[in-house]
Parts: sequence; structure tokens; C-alpha cells
Amino acid sequence: YVIPVTAISMEDSLQLNLEAVIKGSYSLELSTPTGRLSDDITEGSSKVIQLVVRNTGTLPLKDIELSAQSPTQWSATFEPSKIDQLDAGQNKEITATLTVPDKTIAGDYVTTFTARNNNANANAAFRMTVKTSLLTGWIGIVVILVALGIVYYLIRKYGRR
Repeated sequence: YVIPVTAISMEDSLQLNLEAVIKGSYSLELSTPTGRLSDDITEGSSKVIQLVVRNTGTLPLKDIELSAQSPTQWSATFEPSKIDQLDAGQNKEITATLTVPDKTIAGDYVTTFTARNNNANANAAFRMTVKTSLLTGWIGIVVILVALGIVYYLIRKYGRR
């Protein structure tokens, strides 16, 4: 900002332009609407995750890009994948779709979501618990029962030798 200052006396006057620079801060936050950063997913399926990007600084942020670092062969897509501008104090909801491949071993996995631009960045570590399909468990039980049935049949037919 330019501020003109004038000093006037009986004999002379003097003008001076003062310049004031107001500094702001850049800050970004990434989370979910509820603050919960964990969920369950079944192998071979997709999960839609709602994310919120907040500008907690005092200056607007431009060209915020979203990315994810996930386990091998997992994929993450964002809608929208880029935020053109986010004013100070504002937030924007993002939909992330996380896809887990077939035959993923059951367990806990972490995907790190990142929102970044040239001035600020934010990360959110999201924990996914992968569960196997219920069908897989039933198939295992059927295979065991069939094997026991075959052993029983063979013992009845040929006896113990």
C-alpha cells in the first residue's frame, strides 16, 4: 500500500510517499469431514473417501494439486484433481476413490493423501483395513469338507491298511 504523507509549515511543505507491505501466511490442512482417517475395504473393490482441503492461512492459495501415495498396484483418483483457487478461511470437498486389487492379503495398509502447491502442502495418512471376501471363506470351508468326505469314503471302501 502507498500512503502519501504531507508535512506543511509556514514557509515550506514536503511530500513523501510511504509504502507499507502487509505480509500474510500460507497454510493448508487436509482431512475428512468427520476427522476419521480409517476405514474398511474388501479385496478387489473400490472405496469412495470424502476429503476436505482447508486454507488455514491468511492468503489465497492457487493451483492446489492432489495426489496419493498408496501400496503397490493400488490406485487413487480424485474428483476434482486440482483446485484452481482456495481463498483464506475457505474449504473445498474432494472425492477420492481408492481401488484395491484382487488377491490383496488381508491386513492394514496406509495411503497418504497430499494436497500441495508452491507455497504450502498438507498430508493425511489414511489407514485401510483390507478384509477378504466372505465367499473366499466359504470356498475354503467347502474344500475342507470335500477333502474330509473323500478321506472318509476311502477309509470305508478300503479300510485301514
